[in-house]
Order: sequence, then C-alpha cells, then structure tokens
Amino acid sequence: MFSDKNDYSDNCRMRRRHRGIQMRRQHHTNLSLSYLGQGIGEVGKMESSSSREAETVVGAISIPGRQRVMEDTISIRPNLCLPEINQRRPIDFFAVYDGHGGRHVASMCKERMHEVLEEELMRMRNNVDMGGSSGRRQPLEGQRMEEAWKRVFKCCFLKIDEMASCICSECGSVGYECGCPPSVLKPTGSTAVVVVLTDETIIVANCGDSRAVLSRSGSAIPLSYDHKPDKREERDRIEACGGRVVFTDGARVEGVLSMSRAIGDNNLKPYITSEPEITFTKREAEDECLIIASDGLWDVISSDIACAVGRECLRQRDPAGDLSSRPSSVEGDSRGAMFSSRKACSAAALLTRLALGRNSCDNISVIVVDLKRNHTAV
Repeated sequence: MFSDKNDYSDNCRMRRRHRGIQMRRQHHTNLSLSYLGQGIGEVGKMESSSSREAETVVGAISIPGRQRVMEDTISIRPNLCLPEINQRRPIDFFAVYDGHGGRHVASMCKERMHEVLEEELMRMRNNVDMGGSSGRRQPLEGQRMEEAWKRVFKCCFLKIDEMASCICSECGSVGYECGCPPSVLKPTGSTAVVVVLTDETIIVANCGDSRAVLSRSGSAIPLSYDHKPDKREERDRIEACGGRVVFTDGARVEGVLSMSRAIGDNNLKPYITSEPEITFTKREAEDECLIIASDGLWDVISSDIACAVGRECLRQRDPAGDLSSRPSSVEGDSRGAMFSSRKACSAAALLTRLALGRNSCDNISVIVVDLKRNHTAV
C-alpha cells in the first residue's frame, strides 16, 4: 500500500511537470495580456515591400516587470526606407531604449531615432561619391560602405543626444519652456541599441548596456558590448576627461551612473558620451535568430540561454499556422506585445517569463527576429 501511494505521488508530480512544460510552450496569445503592462506604441507597417522577397518575421514584448515605473521603450520599423547606401534596397530597423531617471529620453528616442536615421541616410545620398565619366553613382561596398554607415550613425546619435539635452525630466517637454521649477528637475537619459537589418548585413549601433545577440549554428554571438565604467577603455576615457569611476554598489561614473555611455545625462558630460559603438556582421545561411533586449533580461539570462530559448521556440510546430503572413499587434490596455509571428512572440514571452522567474528587478524588453524566415538569397 505504501508503494501504491509513492507511485501515485510520482505520477502526480510527472503530470504537473508535463503541464508546466506545455504551459511554457503556449503561444503568447494565451498569456495574460493585462499583465504585459505599458505598450510599445506604433510599430509601423508590417507589410513586406514588393521589392523584397522575404518579409520581416518578429515578435516583441515590453513590460514593467517588478518596477512601478515603465522606462523601457522599443521600436520596430520594417522596410524603414530604401537608402542609396544600401543600393536602394529596403532596410529593417529594430531598437531597444532603456531609460533612467524617467522615461522621457527613451520615449523621445522611440519617436525620433528612426526618423533622424532616415534623414541622415537621405543626406548621405547626396554625398555618395560619383564615379566614372558617365557620372553614375558607384555603389558603396566593403570598407567604404562601413565607413559611410558609421558616419550616418554617429551623426544620428549626436543629434538625438542634442534633442535629449533639451527635454524637461519632469514633464517631457522639449526646450524647457514648460515652466517646471528647477527644484523638480533631475538628470535623465537612456541606453540605445539600434539594429539595422539588410539582406546581407546586420549593423548594430550601441550606446549603453542594452544588448544585441545573434544565434548562429547553435551558438550565441555578441553583436554589441556593454559600456560599463570598469572596462579598461571606458575607464581610461572617463579619467582622460577629468572624471572618476567610483565603486559604490558597483562601478559608477562619478558614483552616479552604472554605464559609461548613454543618450542624455547632461549632468555627467563629458564623462558620459553618446557616441555609439558600431559593428558589422555578414549574414549567413546558418543564422537562426536575433535577440535584442534591455538589461532587465541580460542581468539574469545569459546570451547562450537566450539564444537556446529563441531557437527552440522558433523550431516548434504551430498547428494553427504562423502569423507571418498576417501581421498583428496587441492594442488597448495591454499594449505590451507586437508580433508578425506567433513563434517569435512566444520566444519573447518565454524569455520574459524566465527573467521574471529569476527575479529580474528591472523593466524587461525583448525583440526576437527570426532570421531563417527573413533570409533572402543574394
């Protein structure tokens, strides 16, 4: 009889474990959307361009987590524009902005970063070298192409940083014409990790400690590197400007900010810089997915685990059919999710739940891009 009781208990445990696994594999549409919190706002049209063979397959979630205030924002702009720098082929734009001292700078980045980038790309169009006696524009390739992108991103981040310097931290007004008393104003800023996806290249411009990671052939490849004050290069730069790195609850610039680069934070300039670190990664057939997230995820989930979760979710069969041909977004009071693919959104949802399960104390924002579905042969 004692053995029968043990068998019954074991069976109950196995059934509970099986139910738990099945629940984690459910699509995001079955999650409690009211919990997902503040929205990501407009994400732009998701329809694929007629000039592109593959459409953007993406899922994203942005939630306050255990914080009372939501300071993260994310931006997804498929087919942002047809820049000359990319031989007039469409580019996709993805970004995560993690605000501190308020959400105003992160919100401004979400509203304006892609617009300023497009403006800079149009300006670059007029500066592309003319070649040959025919006067035809020669396509930028290799090193020349990378240098052109670097100039575009540096100008873009500089302009956004200048806009951030005029934002009232109390009400978000631009130009300090709101009349808020100086006593209530406080420093405010944001990280920015921006990913531009072309048919051939993944371009990442990063400023702060949000992160982009590529899953390729079962391995995690970092596409950006956290800007922390205790990194040798960052510390040398800060000290060369006359600043200090103070170790109080971790390394902090002047004992205040735990990152060495950010948009905004006027009170810590020139020690804090908005200059982005830019990387270029050639796309390959072995690329599986791209994960872009704020430190609410990366503080508790390693890049290897995040990529493994992304790969597994994107591999799962979807008996109801994926939604890549019918883009959707969650609106209303639960504007925390956006997806053109149930599988990609399932990956973002599961990563968010894992971070919460590991006691992440920050806002959590995750974008998952299915590169297998997005890959176009060139």
